[in-house]
Parts: sequence; C-alpha cells; structure tokens
Amino acid sequence: MSIKKLPTVTFNAGEYVVYPTHGVGKVSDITKQTIAGSELELLVVNFAKDKMTLRIPTAKIQNVGLRKISDEKTMAEAFETLKGKAKVRKVMWSRRAQEYENKINSGNPVAIAEVIRDLYRSENLAEQSYSERQIYEQAVERLASEVSVYNNCTMEEANAKLNNILAKERTAQ
Repeated sequence: MSIKKLPTVTFNAGEYVVYPTHGVGKVSDITKQTIAGSELELLVVNFAKDKMTLRIPTAKIQNVGLRKISDEKTMAEAFETLKGKAKVRKVMWSRRAQEYENKINSGNPVAIAEVIRDLYRSENLAEQSYSERQIYEQAVERLASEVSVYNNCTMEEANAKLNNILAKERTAQ
C-alpha cells in the first residue's frame, strides 16, 4: 500500500488564510528562525481581531489544516446550506453543543453554515439559551470573516449578507 502525498499549498505574505480553530488571518511573513538548535521555516499569521500572531512551521501546515480562502463553489455551497431547513437532532444539548463546536473548529464553511442554519432564530421565535447564543455568534463571526475577505467587504456587510439569506429563507418556509 502506498502513502498518498497531499499537494503542497504555498502561501505568500499579504495573503488571507483560514486556520481552522482561529478563523481568518493574514500571512505577514515567511521567516527562518532557530529554535532549540534547529532552523525552521515559519509562516507568520496575524489575527487582527484577536490581536494574536501564530508562527507555524511550514512543514506542519498540512497537519494543522491551514488553507486558503474558500473558492466560489465552496462559498455557494455554504450559502445554499444557510437556505436549507434547520435540522435539530433530538439529543441532549451538551452533545449537540459539542458537535457544533467541532463543526466550527473544522474551519469548513459549509459545516459552519450548518451550525448557523440550525441555531438561527428570527426575532419572533423562542429565545435561545445563553450557550446556544454563544455558539451561534461564534459560527456567524467565523463565517462572516471569511465571507468579508471573499467578497472584499466589511464585516458588517458580510453579517448583513448572512442575515439576509437566513431571513429570506425563514419567511419563505
């Protein structure tokens, strides 16, 4: 049995990327640094919202799931997912919450859209619990940040786009 080699993705300074557990960041530099006697090539990614900088060894980029901003096909699929009917499983909230967190931290925009779709409540529906609201807002923020880079717009415009998709679909159903 042969080991399948994944294609190597190259990143450039100034490019936006998605780190699954932190969201959208900007590559600020590709640098070499000596750590514990070994010279490593590092990708420096800044997350302005969190005021955080990650230094990722280029050899580990595939393992951590760092990826480029989604393409048109993936974004279209995420928007279609938002338009779908909410699928709420009848299991304990703690279990669902864990599944939602895993989807958000996967960094996959379609999975994040599923979380948003399932937890969305329009103004006239029942209130959400605090933890539901927290997970919902985290998912919206994560998807909106990628949409804002993808559409080259502000976060407010990206949030408005997501809310418009959700509100239109709920009134149509």
